[in-house]
Amino acid sequence: MAVEKLFDVWAKRNPKWEIRFEEIIHQFTDYGVGSSELLSARGKVLGAGYEIFIYAFFIGLYADKKRELSGGTKIFGQPIQYWGNLDSKKFRKAYPQLRKYIFAALIAKTDLDLIALEKGNITVGEAVDLLKNTMEEYANYGFYTIEEKIKDNPNYFYKNTGFLNIIIDLVLTTNRINEEIEALQ
Repeated sequence: MAVEKLFDVWAKRNPKWEIRFEEIIHQFTDYGVGSSELLSARGKVLGAGYEIFIYAFFIGLYADKKRELSGGTKIFGQPIQYWGNLDSKKFRKAYPQLRKYIFAALIAKTDLDLIALEKGNITVGEAVDLLKNTMEEYANYGFYTIEEKIKDNPNYFYKNTGFLNIIIDLVLTTNRINEEIEALQ
């Protein structure tokens, strides 16, 4: 029963991110832009601020690397349950299924004893804290990767495939490593 509530409680949370990445978030998203200011947000690659957080999360996940948050942190003010729940003004369709994929990845990658949760040895809140921490650390690694790419080439993400290239490189690297491991066996 507790495991069934886990998704709902997790979805009500709002993950943190390091303040140092606020400039990157503003650079690519409509973060902090009110509806009356939407015209000035033209040309942004992503919509809401949490979209780059999701992207950063997947960079960390695919790289299988986490980085603890340090220094000041912020939240987007939008709990996970609302991420991607509406069609956007940028002609994008809602993407609610993505939240479930993120949650499944967190269950797989977090050191969380679901049997202990079910037995009541740990609370749903403690379990959600672990999941949220894993999410934040993967995203934090991703933000540092994005920052590094921008330092190397300020226009990196303004190519048609800029955002896609990082994920493709991570997938290809993982596939190559897996093939090398299989060849050794």
